[in-house]
Amino acid sequence: MPKAKLGVPLSRHFYDRDPRLIGPELLGKVLVRREGERLLVARIVETEAYLGADDLAAHAASGKTARNAVLFGPPGYAYVYFIYGNHYCLNVSCLPDGTPGGILFRAAEPLYGIEEMARRREVEITLPGDLRKLTSGPGRLAEAFGITRDGDNGKDLTTARSDLFIVDDDFGRVHMLATKRIGITKSPNPLLRYVVEGNPFVSGPPKFNRRSES
Repeated sequence: MPKAKLGVPLSRHFYDRDPRLIGPELLGKVLVRREGERLLVARIVETEAYLGADDLAAHAASGKTARNAVLFGPPGYAYVYFIYGNHYCLNVSCLPDGTPGGILFRAAEPLYGIEEMARRREVEITLPGDLRKLTSGPGRLAEAFGITRDGDNGKDLTTARSDLFIVDDDFGRVHMLATKRIGITKSPNPLLRYVVEGNPFVSGPPKFNRRSES
């Protein structure tokens, strides 16, 4: 994907809203990592919304800490955490400064920089289905993009001056499906996971990729 066609980063105003509105609208947008002349680019196909103090599954539910401070700050900043002792997860802060909320990026469709993503994931791409191993799942996505807490937590995702940002490339509307979040036991019922229906890069077993009942 040529650099000139990436589009304009999503504005801070875009993120200054309820995560339940932002999560679906991020589907089809493009995550970009810029490292000098090298670009890693993937289309977002799966997100999860986390609602703050009233959402027991959210990191912000227990109040502001050094770990989750980004969620309580201005909207549009990367919140990165380490989970299960082996991988990172990328989120973006939402809602006005002082009000916690966020979106977890669960999966994306690789578009550009695939060889570099495969190198970082230590995956050999020999069949079309192998591409799914690069960015299908939050840990895979973070590893493919070289995202870490030390390197990326607190980065501004609304400006191309950052080396990590999200753009709208005028891809257009996608067919969205809302389901329950994956692996959540606290506040498990709300339909707060959003996927591009039918996209092969969406994560999770089939039972999580069917239309859920409220």
